[in-house]
Amino acid sequence: MACSSRITIGGLELAAKEKGIKLMGTSDFLHSAWLSEMEANLEPINDSELFRIKGSDTGIRFMLTGEVSTVFTGKDGKAKAIHHIIMLPTIESVKDLRSSLERYGKLDSDGRTPLSMSAAELVEKVFQVDKRAFVFPAHVWTPFFGALGARSGFDSLKDAYEDQEKHIHALETGLSSDPEMNLRISALDKYTLLSNSDMHSLPKLGREANMFEFDEKDFTYESVVNAIHNKDARHLKKTIEFYPEEGKYHFDGHKDCGYSADPTANRPTVCPVCGKKLVIGVLHRINDLADRQPGYAPKDAIPSVHIVPLREIISYVIKKGAMTMAVEKQYQLMISTFGSEFDILMDANLEDIAKASSEDMAEAIKNVRENKVNILPGYAGIFGEVGLLNRHKGRTNTLGIKQKSLFDVPKA
Repeated sequence: MACSSRITIGGLELAAKEKGIKLMGTSDFLHSAWLSEMEANLEPINDSELFRIKGSDTGIRFMLTGEVSTVFTGKDGKAKAIHHIIMLPTIESVKDLRSSLERYGKLDSDGRTPLSMSAAELVEKVFQVDKRAFVFPAHVWTPFFGALGARSGFDSLKDAYEDQEKHIHALETGLSSDPEMNLRISALDKYTLLSNSDMHSLPKLGREANMFEFDEKDFTYESVVNAIHNKDARHLKKTIEFYPEEGKYHFDGHKDCGYSADPTANRPTVCPVCGKKLVIGVLHRINDLADRQPGYAPKDAIPSVHIVPLREIISYVIKKGAMTMAVEKQYQLMISTFGSEFDILMDANLEDIAKASSEDMAEAIKNVRENKVNILPGYAGIFGEVGLLNRHKGRTNTLGIKQKSLFDVPKA
């Protein structure tokens, strides 16, 4: 559900090659049809407990992962729903977990399996199946399904996972927050901050990512898990981030009325247009729990870098929809010239980019690298809009008024 039909094992490898990704989670491993596709197309790489497409020489690896949703009644008597990511080392463990969880929900009803059990019960079941498993909360701040979101009812991961929090060593910051925002909360210091693309279509792959560094012989499931578990800066080098303002839950707001509010400027809880409750966004929620000022950065923090996906940049510059053939043609030309999207966004020489595309394209990429962008923040399920050439007045809607687009680019 809610995923592109182009997402196949082969499609994932092709998209990963274009992006410059070497390791991906398989996702949805509890769904029997996807598990069958994984078994038909993947083979283990020696004893690494990582996988590749059978016969492939691309060097792209897969790790067995899945996302599930636990739906339960909390101690306060209110309904809860939390999304979690599970990592496992073997197909046999995945099958054992399927058997263990079948009684809690229809595993084939959705890729992100809904389970009638608490977060703590899920973690306990996973580690009963395989002690080498790794579990962490997905997009932890999203209002509806994040463990710390505005509607979760939990103010700490200890509250959310209870006695099983001892097994939680990381969290996914999500598209609407970045590490800098999370570092304002000292209670999160013990967890490794991860960033994943949470993609439902191939072009969205890699909009967030984690950058690891391993010798070839040490590139294994165990080494990746240990690097995350131990917040090991020798191997986990940095995270690649969406601008959080571009995320679709950054500001408070009401989608139907096109109303948003910056919680640092004012904090209404109802829509002044219709009187309905606002969706309280990630920035508001982090401000509520923060015990540090913006800009706090401990010496041992894993570095991060912000990007705007290349198709979005091309779309903005040539004024065509992000999914149009014109954008795709320019995208493929640039990939063939420079090797991968990450190379273009972070490393390629700007003069070379200008020669291969245009001066405006190089300037837009330069502005992204230097964090010199204008953003109309997202809210209540609507993605924010990013201005890349700094030729528009204004930055954000801070007064709590109906949002108006900054740009003329058609939406995909």
